[in-house]
Amino acid sequence: MSVEFIAPSNSPEKPPENLTLESTLKELAVFNFQIEASSLAKDVARLFQAHPLLPGVILTVNGEFLGMISRRRFMERMSRPFGVDIFACRPISALYQIAKTDILILPGIALIVMAAQRAVQRSPEQLYEPIVVQLAPQVYRLLDVHQVLVALSQIHQQATWYISELYYNLSVTQSELEAANSQLQSANSELYRLANSDGLTQVANRRCFNEYLEKQWQELEQETAELSLILCDIDFFKKFNDTYGHQAGDDCLQQVAKTIVEAVNCSAGEVSGEMLVARYGGEEFAVILPRTSPEIAVSIAEQIRVWVKKLEIENIKSPVCCCVTLSLGVATTVPRPEISEKDLIAAADRSLYVAKDAGRDRAILGTIKLD
Repeated sequence: MSVEFIAPSNSPEKPPENLTLESTLKELAVFNFQIEASSLAKDVARLFQAHPLLPGVILTVNGEFLGMISRRRFMERMSRPFGVDIFACRPISALYQIAKTDILILPGIALIVMAAQRAVQRSPEQLYEPIVVQLAPQVYRLLDVHQVLVALSQIHQQATWYISELYYNLSVTQSELEAANSQLQSANSELYRLANSDGLTQVANRRCFNEYLEKQWQELEQETAELSLILCDIDFFKKFNDTYGHQAGDDCLQQVAKTIVEAVNCSAGEVSGEMLVARYGGEEFAVILPRTSPEIAVSIAEQIRVWVKKLEIENIKSPVCCCVTLSLGVATTVPRPEISEKDLIAAADRSLYVAKDAGRDRAILGTIKLD
């Protein structure tokens, strides 16, 4: 097993400075994680656990490139019913044959702007699959799509400065400059949306959730204001997938996400801060509520629960109800130095499991436990 990360020492997602329209993929930080296809799936699981930023692994046979399996596809297969029992002690090649999909392989000399275009033109299911970069014959590396989008955003910023120089040096008309700036702003907005939203449900992704929670924590600590968090989990979603298939499961996730957003927006008048709905995990969603009391947070959670249940999405294998339901955990705190965002998440997670143990289809308020 080859395990090597080729990147700046501190931040693998920070692109190099002074990128231009002529910059290529080989200028970006890449991951070099290669394993023989005969390696056991459980060893790959340990690799992902040890390297949380690793987007996937490259598979080889006797040192020759075989393919790539992303973290997302690996975890999806392993988390299915009996997935661990079936694959953990088998070669990773067995799981790869089932989970493999089209791989975007680009040469290291490919322009970043071209690579970003190729990446976002993929289907929604493949949108966040890592890119395989070929630096030389039989020399392959992995590149996180998010890093490509961040790099492209920097290139757009450089292009903005270039347009400004054209304005002064070549007497570009004001109308032409405004049109060019408008196009750049639109492109940057789309790049931001792609980098921070979940490809399936179109709500914020886990990365955006983490950044927003940290930002609100810092702001509300200074204000000594309350911060509430709701974690939502679709009850018996694995049984739903097994019964109706994964396409129906994707449709269900999209409907639930849309309904959560609508329910939260309907309560906007009760919250004096910008709320965020994010996909937290496979069938889990999270709602960040700045400056929100526990009473209002529980009220919003209950509204989410009722609205999702009213969708009446059939789930005949659910022991709770004949339709899709949610269990919700709620936690509220005033951010302060002796606790962290992780404590708030842990409290909401404990409340969620209390709701599940109590019979599901309910919202439970919890408290933060200090060590």
